[in-house]
Amino acid sequence: MPKLVFSRHGLSEWNKLNQFTGWADVDLAPEGVEEAIEGGRKIKEAGIEFDVAYTSVLTRAIKTCNYILEYSDQLWVPTIKSWRLNERHYGKLQGLNKKETAEKYGDEQVHIWRRSYDVLPPLMDASDEGSAANDRRYAMLDPRDVPGGENLKVTLERALPFWQDEIAPALKDNKTVLVAAHGNSLRALAKHIEGISDEDIMDLEIPTGQPLVYELNDDLTVAKKYYL
Repeated sequence: MPKLVFSRHGLSEWNKLNQFTGWADVDLAPEGVEEAIEGGRKIKEAGIEFDVAYTSVLTRAIKTCNYILEYSDQLWVPTIKSWRLNERHYGKLQGLNKKETAEKYGDEQVHIWRRSYDVLPPLMDASDEGSAANDRRYAMLDPRDVPGGENLKVTLERALPFWQDEIAPALKDNKTVLVAAHGNSLRALAKHIEGISDEDIMDLEIPTGQPLVYELNDDLTVAKKYYL
């Protein structure tokens, strides 16, 4: 039975400050490091042995992946990084304090921007200093693929090819897989795996640093789901 483990990165510096993060490359907060280490220990205690690990190209996810593998004694496991596993891009909201943004635009509008499946945030222009278009790690992408802002629907659309081309084939080969990524890229993949509706996905929250285990049938439908 294939086994898939999701881990949202540990608490980041901007999570701690209640700021929209998205594609901004912030580090783990000290508490986030401890969460990731504890996640690795739980995986070791559960006896889960990975064949391959996947993560994004953002520091907080990469470090979480490394801590999990190190503290489960599996740092040697092959790790593949992809921008397709990045957090959703929050556009012009990136770096803004969530509480202050709600005071400016209203709680309802900010809730829609944060949780709606198909509503886009205010978009960031490619000429903006904070645009991913200026970041060397995305230089190989077609400029049209560099987002100025995403909703969960768009996040799923860019994550799904990586699932289909990389993760799903590994699972079908009966490999045990770790995906250390972000709240929304993991929510997007969970929506696909679990068949969650557009409405119900708004209520799904994946906590930081807590491994989520899927035991899958041969057709990759979910047989069992639990947190460690």
